[in-house]
Amino acid sequence: MLETVSIKTELFFKNALIDLKLDNSRLELLKSIALFISDEIQTRNKININFISPHNSRRSQLLQIWGNYAAHYFKLKNIKTFSGGTAVTSFYRNTVKTLQEVGFKFQISEFSHQNPKYIISYENCATPIKGFSKYFDDSHNEKPFIAIVSCSKTEKNCPIISDTIKRFSLPFSDPKIYDNTLNKAEKYLESNKQIAGEIHYIFKIIKQNI
Repeated sequence: MLETVSIKTELFFKNALIDLKLDNSRLELLKSIALFISDEIQTRNKININFISPHNSRRSQLLQIWGNYAAHYFKLKNIKTFSGGTAVTSFYRNTVKTLQEVGFKFQISEFSHQNPKYIISYENCATPIKGFSKYFDDSHNEKPFIAIVSCSKTEKNCPIISDTIKRFSLPFSDPKIYDNTLNKAEKYLESNKQIAGEIHYIFKIIKQNI
């Protein structure tokens, strides 16, 4: 049935790629990231990807979740995804809501008013994701890693990221600007879909090249 969690998430992931509209420079950037990861997998056998944004509350969390899902979808067991920030805040509630809307399940594993920790899963998820806001170099994030920076401000203000194999700048618009608007759910879903589509594009190329 179409309304089940597993199919809903999978359909969203598939449609995100189908509806993806990018210029050639963005497509080339995504392709370069994918090909680098493909080469490193063949050299190292296992790759960690750390998605980094200022507060590890929105974009980097979306990227990590979809990266984990994409690795599962394409059966890439040698890729692990993480996320972090240059500051610690929280896994923002609107980020949680937009992921729940497309079928991800959240369970609080450690309650905190400031920064609760979640166990995040989806249908047939082999290893649930531990979601919470943390520094990019937190001990939870396995090293060394490929750093993918999702914010131009972070790229400018954080010149050195330790333990990196390679660093890429892949900026996305911050849905935070819609937090106090009536259409915040719609705008978060747009960001969710954009990130899902670009991650799908990257991981599809990885799968084709290993």
